[in-house]
Amino acid sequence: MNASGTIDSPFTHDPQKQAPMTSSTSEPSGSATPAVTTTGANDTRQNRTREMQLIPEALARAHMDERMRQAETERRASRLVAARRMQRRAERVSLRARRALAMAVMQ
Repeated sequence: MNASGTIDSPFTHDPQKQAPMTSSTSEPSGSATPAVTTTGANDTRQNRTREMQLIPEALARAHMDERMRQAETERRASRLVAARRMQRRAERVSLRARRALAMAVMQ
């Protein structure tokens, strides 16, 4: 039995052992589409493999960027809350000082 495989499920994943792709017999011999060689297939496969290997790295980078933006937003929010708290404290201290001054002037 000759197990040649299909495009979706090739007999072997090694590009060197796969049969070279040739143009179909229905195309004229001088057609504008050249016959695909295995070197082109190798480059395509290697690029695809490289891209597939870089996908998790790109996802991790995007995830880290999102986490950094989220952390910066949280830091900004906490600084705002702290600033408002200090402003309220300063206003209370100012009011106490005014009252103390008013009481000192009244006596």
